[in-house]
Amino acid sequence: MELPSEGQLLRIFIGESDKYEGQPLYEWIVMKAREYRLAGATVTRGIMGYGANSHIHTSTILRLSTDLPIVVEIIDTPEKIKVFLSFIDGVIKEGLVTLERAEVKIYRSHTTET
Repeated sequence: MELPSEGQLLRIFIGESDKYEGQPLYEWIVMKAREYRLAGATVTRGIMGYGANSHIHTSTILRLSTDLPIVVEIIDTPEKIKVFLSFIDGVIKEGLVTLERAEVKIYRSHTTET
């Protein structure tokens, strides 16, 4: 798959306990991004954070949270990101979604010679 040098980064901030159709929301988002054939997706689990309600979520022993911050990052062309974002818009009930311009320098996959 070829990816132009002008890309877009979709960043989705949600909670670890957020669900959709019985599965973790972050898993659902990544699987849908793959179905939409987007260039790539990564999920990162935060150790501490807060959102619009200002409730602290942390992984410290004294305040063990079952709802740590999750960030899903997806990159592709602005056109494909726009279509995907319109698809997932109604699914994200709480959280933050941002878009950034991304300059793609390297996008490679390991290929096996035949």
